[in-house]
Amino acid sequence: MTASSDHPITTPPRAPSPVHGFGTLAVHAGSPHDPATGAVIESISLSTTFQQTAVGQPIGEYEYSRSSNPNRRNFETMVAALEHAKHALAFSSGSATTANILQSLAAGSHVISVSDVYGGTHRYFTQVAKAHGVKVTFTPEIEVDIRDHITEATKLVWIETPSNPTLRLVDIRAVVSQAHQHGILVVVDNTFLSPYVQNPLDHGADIVVHSVTKYINGHSDVVMGVAAFNSDDLLKRLSFLQNAIGAVPSAFDCWLAHRGAKTLHLRAREATTNATAVAHALEASPNVISVNYPGLDSHPHRAIAKKQHRNGMGGGMLSFRIQGGHAAAERFCQLTKIFTLAESLGGVESLVEVPSSMTHAGIPKEQREAVGVFDDLVRISCGVEDAEDLTKDVLQALDQAVLEATKVGNGVNGF
Repeated sequence: MTASSDHPITTPPRAPSPVHGFGTLAVHAGSPHDPATGAVIESISLSTTFQQTAVGQPIGEYEYSRSSNPNRRNFETMVAALEHAKHALAFSSGSATTANILQSLAAGSHVISVSDVYGGTHRYFTQVAKAHGVKVTFTPEIEVDIRDHITEATKLVWIETPSNPTLRLVDIRAVVSQAHQHGILVVVDNTFLSPYVQNPLDHGADIVVHSVTKYINGHSDVVMGVAAFNSDDLLKRLSFLQNAIGAVPSAFDCWLAHRGAKTLHLRAREATTNATAVAHALEASPNVISVNYPGLDSHPHRAIAKKQHRNGMGGGMLSFRIQGGHAAAERFCQLTKIFTLAESLGGVESLVEVPSSMTHAGIPKEQREAVGVFDDLVRISCGVEDAEDLTKDVLQALDQAVLEATKVGNGVNGF
């Protein structure tokens, strides 16, 4: 498919509107009761192979677990329902999901991406995809200048909204409208919000991807990824690569992630409540330079959040710049008592990290700072603890970290 206005893409029809609400789908979609035992919760199918009644005639739809497995199929059915998609495919990680989508492009293809993407995505685009002959152009203002970057070779546009870790939002429909005129597919990484808060396919995107490790699983005990979409052609292409490359999740991981997703709506709401409280507390502190949170009225893209997010929710992620530079940022992460200093996000526990030295350390400093990832930026993932406890923890760590950094700056050993 060439990137030309002579070959526009017609957005495939979305899956039928769900009959039930999100919580009902999260609990019941892809969760049939066992017809033999009546078990309400599915069993874990650990078998790698399945009996055939004759040569090439399997008893059911399964032959070999790399190709398909009952637990994986049930999980994919559930994700498709939550993302208002016709199809979903699960992979062994979020990065594997990215790799399979990029692998579907021919050598010589061109991709346009937002600049402030997850560090692992940036690494894949710049080091792996490049080696396979796929060129990626990064832009900080994709809605504004996407047309300036489109070439005859452009096949894909990659969006993170909110972006990681600066929480910038992208108007999905605005990008889709321009990309589809030129026959270009649009992928949206929805990891930071989850299907509960945002459904990119409803805004015209062709593929929505998630690191299932984060909000969908929600318990920090599974590494996994998923892609959801409506196109039958994409199903044919991506399922072939899923099987041929073999980066698939185990049956047990699928079972765990499916179980975790049953409470996604409850966790996403609580995480948003907590992040909103923490963001307001940080915004009011003189020890903070700026706060990035789509749930705040001060966020530059608040209008997009109100349009694209469920009830204008901000989600459970935020970041902020601390007074006192990198030293204060590091010290803050060591001083929190409830927040754990660790990478990742979206779990029931609250986490804190310094992107410039952790998740985004592989991106050159000048590129990081161009999109707002400064050395004094702290990223927070709010879990489902009590909002008052989280707010108190943030403020005590903030005050102490800035005080100690100030003493060091004045030549006094504050540590």
